[in-house]
Amino acid sequence: MQTVTGTESRQWKKKTAVTLGKFDGLHRGHQKLVDRIIKYGSPECESVLCAFDMGRESLMTKAERRERLAGKIDYLIEYPFTRELREMEAEDFIDRILCGTLHASHIVVGTDFCFGYQKRGNASMLSDFAESRGYTLDVIEKEQYQGRVISSSYIKEALSMGDIELANTLLGYPYEMSGVVEHGKRLGRKLGFPTMNLEPQEQKILPRYGVYACRIQIDGKWYGAIGNAGIKPTVTNEHKRLLEVYVFGYDGDAYGKEIRAQFCAFERPEMKFGSVEELKNQVMRDIRYGEEFFEKNPIL
Repeated sequence: MQTVTGTESRQWKKKTAVTLGKFDGLHRGHQKLVDRIIKYGSPECESVLCAFDMGRESLMTKAERRERLAGKIDYLIEYPFTRELREMEAEDFIDRILCGTLHASHIVVGTDFCFGYQKRGNASMLSDFAESRGYTLDVIEKEQYQGRVISSSYIKEALSMGDIELANTLLGYPYEMSGVVEHGKRLGRKLGFPTMNLEPQEQKILPRYGVYACRIQIDGKWYGAIGNAGIKPTVTNEHKRLLEVYVFGYDGDAYGKEIRAQFCAFERPEMKFGSVEELKNQVMRDIRYGEEFFEKNPIL
């Protein structure tokens, strides 16, 4: 898979099968669109996903999106949502971008897809232009879970409540974050349970502040862990968002290493304790919760 920014940076010579949207989570609904353009892909027709960058807090980073799409499609276009794009008339978008630049032979969108100035373009308009512009159009029905449409806003709602199991079900994969292990105040080590501090990536949504059973990948190997997502109000007033994890069975030095954390289950909300001793006692209970969770859900 190749990644390009905007459509002007490359001229497509072959026909393409294109899907368009924000793709800010690649959830199960998005995956239906991806699967359809993959179906149309061939030596004569390249599969292209056009993702519009809205510049908001997102369920996934660009790097995570690239990783999840790698090996599946031919091209990922990361399209900045510029003023020119916002003010482009819908018909111009069809003629200049979809047909003129991308040479779209197949267009795949969801039922609520809108485009062009003041969102005047939609699936109905794409259908009206299909025959004259020489492309086919697939309008994919929304994926649902328990009678509700799967959407990024639904997943964000689940994350805000700490319902990580629901969020993972809607996504079709575990919600995660990654980053370089930072040096902290080493309080966990002093209390007998050394921890790793991981700062969320910029614009990455952190789930409800609280304690989670997590899977942690270090040097390519997965471990069980218990982690606190939040601001650690008992020991600091910095209000810096962190994921602090105690990793089961790991005794190496992870400082400076890039690790990946997947959220598996929510135990309790983050809270401020009256003393470090109260915090220590609760952390010991959290660790037991994590150990029991991974006894029932072993990491293979």
